[in-house]
Amino acid sequence: MGAEPTSDEMMTVAASRALPNGVVCFVGIGLPSTAANLARAAHAPDLVLIYESGTIGAKPTRLPLSIGDAELAETALTVVSVPEIFNYWLQAGRIDVGFLSAAQLDRYGNLNSTVIGPYDRPKVRLPGAGGAPEIAASCREVIIVIRQSPRTFVDKLDFITSVGYLGGPGDRERCGLTGAGPSLVVTDLGLLRPQPETLVLELTHLHPGVSLEQARAATGWDLAVSADLATTGPPTNEELEILRRLNAKQAGGPEGRGSS
Repeated sequence: MGAEPTSDEMMTVAASRALPNGVVCFVGIGLPSTAANLARAAHAPDLVLIYESGTIGAKPTRLPLSIGDAELAETALTVVSVPEIFNYWLQAGRIDVGFLSAAQLDRYGNLNSTVIGPYDRPKVRLPGAGGAPEIAASCREVIIVIRQSPRTFVDKLDFITSVGYLGGPGDRERCGLTGAGPSLVVTDLGLLRPQPETLVLELTHLHPGVSLEQARAATGWDLAVSADLATTGPPTNEELEILRRLNAKQAGGPEGRGSS
């Protein structure tokens, strides 16, 4: 197997396992894209990847650098216009899973990818919303992949870019959102799911070697913990080999040089 898995590798593998074969997945660039492409290569060959640029059924041989990466269009089953992706596919409820990341997340699964600090005078201006608000609103379920730290797991978002459960039960429905909302948050420390009654995110799994104290220290609110807290299964040799090959291609390593 080579080197032991890093925390990022554990996170990516855990996220990839949440995607069953045959589902239609709207993928964000970065951590979600890496996990989705690992899933397609490792256990879900019929996973249908849709990217915001209009590519449907993309099968990239390397990790795309952006939604406009030519690799996506060249390997897709078809390419449609951006309005068609959003109006016909996403807003019409035809997407099974939305795969998102962000700079900040709160206890109700709301996401910020817009600014750090006040909106009119931000400390940092982030890449922005893109299609994330529509993905969060309309997909049948949403999976979030994000590194866990007090900077990312915050008590109050600086800006709500994408809606999770807002302030609790009933808020999505009152806003007219058709998707079910976040079903899973995958971090480099563990897995969180919304509590059925409160919809507050609850820690259900810790990754191997991670302590509960670490998870609590990396969370900006009083972390809810499942009474049946479990340990995530470690990556298999196959999962790590595929993931490292994908990352090597993106980095221009020996397996990536000369690839299209």
